[in-house]
Amino acid sequence: MAKEFQGTKDYVASEQLLASVNIAMALQKPLLIKGEPGTGKTQLAQAVADSLGKELIIWNIKSTTKAQDGLYMYDTIQRLYDGQFGVEGVDDIARYIKLGKLGEAFESEEQVILLIDEIDKADLEFPNDLLWELDQMEFYIHETHRTVKAKHRPIVIITSNAEKELPDAFLRRCIFHYIDFPDRELMEQIVRVHYPDVEAHLLQEAMDVFYAIRNIHDIRKKPSTSELIDWVNALQIGGIPTEQIKKELPFIGVVVKKDEDLEIVRHGGLN
Repeated sequence: MAKEFQGTKDYVASEQLLASVNIAMALQKPLLIKGEPGTGKTQLAQAVADSLGKELIIWNIKSTTKAQDGLYMYDTIQRLYDGQFGVEGVDDIARYIKLGKLGEAFESEEQVILLIDEIDKADLEFPNDLLWELDQMEFYIHETHRTVKAKHRPIVIITSNAEKELPDAFLRRCIFHYIDFPDRELMEQIVRVHYPDVEAHLLQEAMDVFYAIRNIHDIRKKPSTSELIDWVNALQIGGIPTEQIKKELPFIGVVVKKDEDLEIVRHGGLN
């Protein structure tokens, strides 16, 4: 029986998220993860890799990324230079084919975790351009007439910040999970992964302020989990008395990052 993902000591996952990861692996389908920034979408892939003892290959998507970039690149410029300078083997086109991240995952001798990170940053056609490769786990290199077929089907995790709607044809091929923002109980577990000895009252006071800020209607950028973790650390390093946290909001710039939001928080937004 295949090993299941149970989370790690450094990554606290809900039961629903654990179930989604494991069903995606069982069905051999990509796992599409959505959620607001700071909910641990990208870190999930590293946790799965650590838990299962597998290599993690990360394909970071940008606005200019094309599906072809993940398959392979034919370095015609290098071949031209080598030809001009009389380098041996210039007629061997295969020397100038460099596999992309998807190609690396397919060619790996062991099953890997492939993270396609922030897929919604690319143009609308990008997900559809990968349908065949993700379905069939293969692609064709025209220059060398070679088919690259996955030696072991990678475990594919795809993240999205919901900046764009993804095509229906792509969504049908994925297992979908939305990571809800952690409630207080789960958040305390997450913070204590990083700072197990944090004083309980300090953490509770910090979380009171943190969730109050997130609940302000006019706030433009809601603080994320990572910002709470950093703030707790700052409060500890600064030796801030617990009773000052709500009154004085020390180091609040660790949590609130926009001028307009700072104005709201400092001038009664928490009342």
